[in-house]
Amino acid sequence: MAKMDNKKFMVCCANGAGSSLMMKMTLQKVLKKHNITPANLHHCALSEGKTAAANFDVVFCARNFAKMFDDAKSKGTVVLGLRNIMSDKEMEKAMQEAGLLD
Repeated sequence: MAKMDNKKFMVCCANGAGSSLMMKMTLQKVLKKHNITPANLHHCALSEGKTAAANFDVVFCARNFAKMFDDAKSKGTVVLGLRNIMSDKEMEKAMQEAGLLD
């Protein structure tokens, strides 16, 4: 079992519509590649994400929004800010650098 199995993931974009849905699909691709089965995979707007982030194990967002999640980060949530939120390679690299992938 991968160490990220049964973890809760959240992806956020400014409005929670198109970009976060596409980011969610990118994350699904990365998780599948590494045989990770998430407990929850949620996409939303920043407004919801800021209040809900502490309930998730890992949060992905655009790099310029990462500071908005400092409170969740202080409670143990891993926050990964990405330059290109649609890049599976960047997402995978961020996860590796954070020690989330086997």
